[in-house]
Amino acid sequence: MFFDSNILLYGVDDKEPGKQSQAQPLLVKHYAAEQAVISTQVLQEFYNIATGKLRIHPERAARLAREYASAQVVQVTPSLIFDAMERHQNGGFSFWDALIVEAALLGGCAVLYSEDMQDGQTINGLTIRNPFVGAPHA
Repeated sequence: MFFDSNILLYGVDDKEPGKQSQAQPLLVKHYAAEQAVISTQVLQEFYNIATGKLRIHPERAARLAREYASAQVVQVTPSLIFDAMERHQNGGFSFWDALIVEAALLGGCAVLYSEDMQDGQTINGLTIRNPFVGAPHA
């Protein structure tokens, strides 16, 4: 189960209690089962937004990022970047979303949790799920 940075951020965002109450159990479940996958991009985005928009103290944000990094972490490599460029050029995804999709595929994930992409879309066996739309997703 690949987690986009927005799901990790909602897990700690007290200003969005509805989304937080949905993100936290999902994260706890998949981290406890050692099924969580993220990428170095997700860690970077998490820290940047946590310390900026969410105004979380940098030390706390770094501690949270280290906790999230206990998942399998896919490294963003030049090869992954070139794959994302190709997916972006073929249309349908921003470059940054294409990079998330490619990392999830490389991580061998069947599900990508993200608020930013089309819920239910399937790409090469990877299904995008928005946990804030419709019925709760396991």
